[in-house]
Amino acid sequence: MKKHLLRSAALVMGLTLALTASSAATSAAAESPRQVLCTTFPIYQITRNVTQGHQGVQVSLMLPAGLGCPHDHVLTPQDMQKISSAHILVVNGLGMEEFIGAPVKKANPKVVVIESAKGIHDLLEYHDASEVGDPHQEKKHDSHHPQEAGQEKHAHAEQGHKHDEHEHGHPHEGVNPHLFASPRMTGLLAMNIAAELSKADPKGAAVYFKNAQTYKSKMDKLAEELAALGKALKNNRIVTQHGVFDYLARDMGLEVVAVVQAHAGDEPSAAEMLEIVKAVREKKAGAIFTEPQYRVKVGQAIAKEAGIPSAMLDPGATGPAKAGLDYYETVMRKNMEIFRQTLGTK
Repeated sequence: MKKHLLRSAALVMGLTLALTASSAATSAAAESPRQVLCTTFPIYQITRNVTQGHQGVQVSLMLPAGLGCPHDHVLTPQDMQKISSAHILVVNGLGMEEFIGAPVKKANPKVVVIESAKGIHDLLEYHDASEVGDPHQEKKHDSHHPQEAGQEKHAHAEQGHKHDEHEHGHPHEGVNPHLFASPRMTGLLAMNIAAELSKADPKGAAVYFKNAQTYKSKMDKLAEELAALGKALKNNRIVTQHGVFDYLARDMGLEVVAVVQAHAGDEPSAAEMLEIVKAVREKKAGAIFTEPQYRVKVGQAIAKEAGIPSAMLDPGATGPAKAGLDYYETVMRKNMEIFRQTLGTK
């Protein structure tokens, strides 16, 4: 009888421990943070600022911090693995991530995709390198879906291969996706990300919106300082590496008279370089600005031929893997000093 009671007690204790362990595991799973994956470094930095202080999410970066704009990126097995374990995928949108589409849904059918630029007004068309003049022609519609943008650009790329074999690459066309290089637009991206994260994670809504509003206020203040600097510059005409600075130029009242690369990553032909030099001289541009993620020799050669200075501006497209939350502000303030040094002030 005594042995029977001991066995029963042991059984009850075992069942109790098993149920407790199961309950703890279920609770731990329920409380585990949502995995928020960001495609690019600038979107990662904005999302980190929006989510700081909220323990319910864990933010990570999909592409290397030093990659820059992923115009021609092809998804790797490592990318697919990261996507498969994410609850939320935050993208730039507007065709920046041409790889977004069916592969992502195949890797993770349940992933929630947040297009940070969706619904933002006052978008700009790409400034073609062959054009000379004001690039700030605004789109008449809001942003479109990233998958659609990727398909459109992919179709355009295929058509580009059918052009004359001596033609150098093909220019970007359509809406310019580089909103992040403008502090004013960056503030809007933060508000968009906060709104969409709040839908996916209502418990964090208060934190998201508070952080986003604080961050937007900082960005608006920075934008005002840049606009004031733009008015104080002696020369407001510039040449850029590619279309990354068009929104910043608009904010500052700068005129982009030409771009070095019609398509990001493609270097201009000798004839195109001569056209840029001609535009520089005719428009009396004050400087050529290169970027950290691209080779600077071509820009420097054009600047030397045209007799104007060249300098490097950082759009915030790349950065250190462990960048601080204020990294973007630091970068933009360094850019302000570069503008002063190269273009002069009145």
